[in-house]
Amino acid sequence: MEFNEPRLALNRIYTRTGDKGETALVGGQRMPKDSLRIECYGTVDELNAFVGMARFSALDTLPALADILLRVQHELFNLGSILATLPQDVHPKQPRVTETEIKQLELEIDKMNAELTPLRSFVLPGGSRVNTELHACRTICRRAERLAVSLARNESVPSEAIGYLNRLSDALFVWSRWANRQLGAPEVLWSPNAAASGKE
Repeated sequence: MEFNEPRLALNRIYTRTGDKGETALVGGQRMPKDSLRIECYGTVDELNAFVGMARFSALDTLPALADILLRVQHELFNLGSILATLPQDVHPKQPRVTETEIKQLELEIDKMNAELTPLRSFVLPGGSRVNTELHACRTICRRAERLAVSLARNESVPSEAIGYLNRLSDALFVWSRWANRQLGAPEVLWSPNAAASGKE
């Protein structure tokens, strides 16, 4: 499915219209900046920034992963577009995430996971910079998913939005492990007895 290209003119960055704690949705409705819908798509935006950071770290050493992460950034912006729009204002050609994006993540999860050794322990972020950045992305993605689930209790949220975030968090976990394997970096396994009390 092809979506409309955005028609934007971002000449003025500040408008002062948000100084009273409100912002506008795509349909023009004013909402408090701490409303659940704003918090939800704001967290998707935060996730996009962290994915961009991980992509930058992967550019030289893991170009295939960097390409995937760039695609994910575009998908997250499309997701934010839908979350910033009330259901009655969604245009048929408005960018969004669909089952196609979810299936693509599943293909990538399965392909990369097949190259990894089975886990016998939980893993901690570490081993390489890109691994830790992908873990940060994963936790932000989980938060975005929780917010989307909360929003869906009271308002209409496309099921694909929640499904995409759920699958993306799984993908980020697999990508973090795959990155360490490709870089020859060790996985950091959780050891309960490594805590201070475990040595008593």
